[in-house]
Formats: sequence, C-alpha cells, structure tokens
Amino acid sequence: MSINVLSTRHVFTKRGNLSMVAKLMRMKPKVPLLLVMLLCLQVMTGCTLFKREAEQDVQENPAVVERYDGEMSKVIPSVYTAKKEFALVFNGMGDDVFMSQLLDALDKNKIEGTFFLPGVRVAEEPGIAREIAARGYEIQNNTLHRTDLASISYDKIYKEVHRANEVIFKETGHMPAYVATGSGEYSDDIRLVAAQSGLDAVISYSLNLKKRHMETSEMIVDYVNKYMTRGGIIALNTEEVPQLLDAIPLIADIANKVGYQIVPLSKLIADGGERKPLEEIAGYDAARINADYKNAKYTVFKQFSTNKKEIALTFDDWGTDFTVTKLLDTLKKYDVKATFFLRANGVERNPNLARAIYEDGHDVANHTYSHPVITSLSAGEIQEEVVKAHQVITEAIQAQPVMLFRPPTGAIDEETARTVAAAGYDKIAMYDVTTFDWDAANTADDIVEVIMNKTEAGSIILLHMLDGIHTLEALPIVIEKLHNKGYSFVKMSDLLDSKKIAELE
Repeated sequence: MSINVLSTRHVFTKRGNLSMVAKLMRMKPKVPLLLVMLLCLQVMTGCTLFKREAEQDVQENPAVVERYDGEMSKVIPSVYTAKKEFALVFNGMGDDVFMSQLLDALDKNKIEGTFFLPGVRVAEEPGIAREIAARGYEIQNNTLHRTDLASISYDKIYKEVHRANEVIFKETGHMPAYVATGSGEYSDDIRLVAAQSGLDAVISYSLNLKKRHMETSEMIVDYVNKYMTRGGIIALNTEEVPQLLDAIPLIADIANKVGYQIVPLSKLIADGGERKPLEEIAGYDAARINADYKNAKYTVFKQFSTNKKEIALTFDDWGTDFTVTKLLDTLKKYDVKATFFLRANGVERNPNLARAIYEDGHDVANHTYSHPVITSLSAGEIQEEVVKAHQVITEAIQAQPVMLFRPPTGAIDEETARTVAAAGYDKIAMYDVTTFDWDAANTADDIVEVIMNKTEAGSIILLHMLDGIHTLEALPIVIEKLHNKGYSFVKMSDLLDSKKIAELE
C-alpha cells in the first residue's frame, strides 16, 4: 500500500500524533516502521512550524506596535433584546474526530453555533477550520494562543489578535468580526487592540462554563437551564470535553421547550438594541431618598371598587427565563394582562427578561431590591431598597415602572408606609386573595381551589413567578375557570386610572 505523507498531514495534532501512529501500526499490511518514524518526524516538525514562527513573531520580534489612540472597541457580555434567542459560542479547537462529531451534533439538532478559534490551532489543522466554515458556522477570533493577555505588553496583545485574524482569513476566507480571550476577560488594552485590528467588539460572556460546570453532560445542561437568558452568550469549551457531545441535544431540547432559538452571534447582536443610560430615561428620578417622611401621605389597598366582575392577577418576586417565559406564554395564550412586582436584584442579573414582561404589555412595579422584610429595616435602608429597585427596573425596561409598591411578605405598618411614600411610592398595593403558592407543598389543585373560593369582583390575586412551585400548572386552569364565571382581567394601572381603589382605614 502507499501513503501520501503530505495528504495525511492535516489530520495530525499534538494531541493526536500517538493515536494516529498507533492506528498506522495496526494497519494490514503493516506499515514499515521507518515510514511511521518518518511520519512522526514530519508531523511533529510540520505541525509546529507555524507555532514556532508565531511564537517568535509574538515574543521575539523587536518591532513595537504603536499604541492605538482612537476609540476603544465595545465589550459585549450579552445583547439587549426581549426576543427569545441566545447564542452558543465554542472556544478553542479540539482534534479532528471530536470537532467532526460536534459539528454533526450541531447539524442534527439545528443549532447555529459560533466558533472562536485560536490562530495556532487553525494553522496546525486548517482542515478542521475549513470544515467549520464549509458547514456554514461563524468563525471568530480566540487570539493566537488563548494565553492570558492581561500579563503581556500592548504590542504582544496586538500580535496575538492581529496574527490570529490573518491566519483565520488565510485558511478559511472568513475575517472575524469579534475577539474573545480564553477566559472571557478583557482589559482596556485588549479593547484598544480590537479597535486597531478592525474588530467590531470584544466578547465577554453572560455564561462561561468552566471545568467545574462540565464534568458531566447533566451538569452542563443543568447550568444552561438555570442561567439561560434572552440575549445571552453562553461559552463552551471544545477541548477535551467529550461530555459536551451528549449535552448538545439536551441543550437543544431545553431551548425548544421554552421556545428559544439558538442563533449565530452576529445575528443576536444585529437583533439587539442599545440601552439608554438611566439618566436619559423619563421618570428615572421619580423615586428618591427623602428623609422627610413623617407626614408623607399614602394609600394602602387590597382590592378595588367596581360594579363589574373585574379582577387583577399579580405576580411577585423573580424566576428563571424558563419559568417566567412559560408564565408569559400562558398569559398571552389567554390574552390576559397582569401586574408584575419585581425583585430588582433578579432584574439586575437578567434585564432582558424584565423588558420582555414590559413588551408583552404587562404592568411592571416595585417589590424592593433584595426582598427584605421592610418592617425590620431603618427608614434609610427602606428607601435605599425602594429607590435602587426603581432605578434598576427603569434601566432594564427603559421606561418608568408603574408607581406601585408591594412589600415583601406583605409586612407593612404606618411608619414604613410613610417611608416608602416619601421616596415616591405612595400607593401600596396589597391583595385580598393569597394562595401561598410560594410553598411548593401547595399543589396546583390547592392553588386553584383557594382562588375560586375567595375571588370576587374587585379582587387582587397574589401569585408568584418562582421556580419549582406549582403556579405554572395552576394558571391556565385558574384563567379558564374565572373566565367561565364571567370575570375579566385588568392591570392594576387600569384600576389606578379609573380611580376604583377601595382605600383601607
């Protein structure tokens, strides 16, 4: 038999040399030992030739790159959008067998991933990079060596980024638009280099799965399920992570169940928008710290006066994208608008979800920043909770929230009510129907029974958007049963506008 040494070169890597040689030794008829030795020598020298040249260029070239004095490239850790889409990005480049299996898994599950490839690996095995491009996947810049760029000089950072661009373009015909470091971390120097190299942005990540999150396919999926967000950029490592192959169909299943699309990074960014700074949003200062609260006026109400069978559904607290999106889908199916009292430290971690609630036409209101029992706080602490929540929610939804406040756990007294009112929220929205649905011990049947027994015209029903409870199961049943009894659903802002609030003494 004959073997073309040059034609087999592209399948060798530093990781795969020994395994390939072993395969050759097992072939029949036997490959002569001398040929195997020549192959090893050719591979070991040829595959590392570019690497040595690149390292000399980056580390030994005396030429110093002039520091860029233009505007820094922007940093994108996630994209501002309420659309049901996120990006999966793959860092590094495994061996040819693994990468082929990964591409097959992505194709089979119709996942449009984005690959951040190190320049050295592209030079070592250009066939893999070309296959990624040929299958229609985006290729971006993972620097030359995926080294810690924070510890090297500006000119070496430039060579790491610029040389990787050159190699990727030479071997695939694709010029990267984005750069990401191996760790996802960045500095001002990296942002300047990205701009100097003509790149659109430095990519950080909303979720970067480290080794501790990738020990099993189940761990990968659980982590993605918990932290998946609209507009999110989820980074996965392709090097020596065989369990990733089993995780791909499970990740696709999670996205399908909640109705999310996994899209190329460039599409995610193109679909997104720019958030205005807080100070440019009308009503951002409607809540302020105000120490003069002793005589502040307020209204506490738990239902409203109406001659019609009108009721309000309200949801407190916060949850994952999966739970809240399912809840929103149910409300949309039945054309029901509701009022959401948001815990703002959750909003802060996932502003796109708050924006999605707002864009669906629901009321968004204030449930403090960290969900404390406010009757146990000082006046200053209460107002800090209220004002910070107002600002976080305003920036997330890019609009002033409905100026309604609901105290966590429902705990409120006269002094705390005056304190909240003085900060800008003089309407304290309580409820007359509570199901204790926050307790997972209460089943969907329990929730439905309480609501059906207690609801009357003007009722305000308290539910929660927490994970792991039975509200999602109960909600469609509740809506259908209440509709059948002639009730219609209104937002609390509608109640305020129509002045139907029944004040409590």
